[in-house]
Amino acid sequence: MSTAQSPLHLARRRAVQALAATGAAALLLTGCGSSGSSDKGSADKAGASSAAGSPAADGGAAGGKRTVKDATGKAVEIPAEPKRVVTLTQEDLDAVLALGVKPVGITNGQGLNEPPAYLKDKVQGIPVVGNLLQPVMDKVVAAKPDLILAGDMQDEQVLKQLREITPATLVTMAPTDDWKLSFRGIGNAVNKLDQANKVIADYDAKAVKAGGELGANKGAAVSIVRWNPTGPSWMEKKQFASGVALDMGLTRPKAQDKDGNAHTPALSLEKINEIDGDWLFLSTLTDDGKAALKDVQSKPAYQELGAVKNNHTVTVDGSVWSTRGGPLAADVVIGDIGKALAAK
Repeated sequence: MSTAQSPLHLARRRAVQALAATGAAALLLTGCGSSGSSDKGSADKAGASSAAGSPAADGGAAGGKRTVKDATGKAVEIPAEPKRVVTLTQEDLDAVLALGVKPVGITNGQGLNEPPAYLKDKVQGIPVVGNLLQPVMDKVVAAKPDLILAGDMQDEQVLKQLREITPATLVTMAPTDDWKLSFRGIGNAVNKLDQANKVIADYDAKAVKAGGELGANKGAAVSIVRWNPTGPSWMEKKQFASGVALDMGLTRPKAQDKDGNAHTPALSLEKINEIDGDWLFLSTLTDDGKAALKDVQSKPAYQELGAVKNNHTVTVDGSVWSTRGGPLAADVVIGDIGKALAAK
């Protein structure tokens, strides 16, 4: 997710989402025509099989190549064992690092001019090839990729340029995909689907265990909010951090009990009660957002929130909590929630 969006922009975005094929990223799991690939059976076991058996899904090539379908349904020939991976989103980066793959080129984090802080120790020395979904083509060329993971890139002109650098350029997520589905697709793309499935299983177990250790706060209603320069936006239930909270057995406030993986338009002070809950997790992505949050914290409308009165507000990293995320970010969210709620 990017910065605050106008209602018109949100309407257009939702129209794009409605046009996206249901479970489009599942197609990424099906295309395993492979020489020497060990994950075709795993892909079938993952249940992404409706497109399996189609010509694109069976179109493996000799010479260490595999043919997969990306999140748009496009058949793409990729190396059976990619060695030089470039990631264009934080979510792609999170995913490959969780699978033990060190990329040769990355982009800055969302709203940042540097990689996200929670991944900083893992990306030291890796060249930055641009900002989120805004690659600098000369820098991508210099990285000599044999596989480019392009997130939810929708700019066809940029995709064309990337495919001129390497045809092995994959759109890894559709607008409506959840992070687990995208992660499994990325796992398949780097020929580590078995490992991706294990990472998900370990995450699920950890989330349940952590949720059961919250004592009096077990099942609490948590509000998940990003503060924009123009006001707060709360996250819908299928947004990344929201999903992690639900996997921990937590709930959402009644006003936020809405399916979807986006966020609301920025709310006015008159509607600020929508962000209230048993607990309030607050994040920002820009300095302007931080300034706006600091300003509102002295206002009566904010001070009257139940979570504020009960000292149940927690400031968290927006580059983790306000994005689509991956397993490493999910681990951070579990830790943030556990640290705050288990201590009370």
